Amino acid sequence: MQTPTTLYEKLGGQQAIEQIVDDFYERVLADDTVNHFFVHTDMEKQRRHQTAFISYALGGPNQYTGYSMEMAHAGLNLQPEHFNAIVQHLGEALAAHGVSSEETKIVLAHVKTLKPAVLHK
Repeated sequence: MQTPTTLYEKLGGQQAIEQIVDDFYERVLADDTVNHFFVHTDMEKQRRHQTAFISYALGGPNQYTGYSMEMAHAGLNLQPEHFNAIVQHLGEALAAHGVSSEETKIVLAHVKTLKPAVLHK
């Protein structure tokens, strides 16, 4: 058996990412700080896009065909507290699925590089 080389493979590939994304959105939709941003969102489509985006960001296949981060968040006027809540929920979802704290830090570091592209748009 080949040793996993990407974080995508280390986390368990497509199926694991799908489960993490489902858990992540359960947390997001339960949080009044950010759930209102998803009131008119097709959540199945959102989950597919997020799974593809996270998979690609972690070294998996490039299946993401959605908007750029700037376009996807245009008009939302997201503030630091919204971004921080999303990062927290993602970290919790990763931990709940057995992702090590070291690997979680790597994932969240990737996510935090997107902060300028999503805030205040």
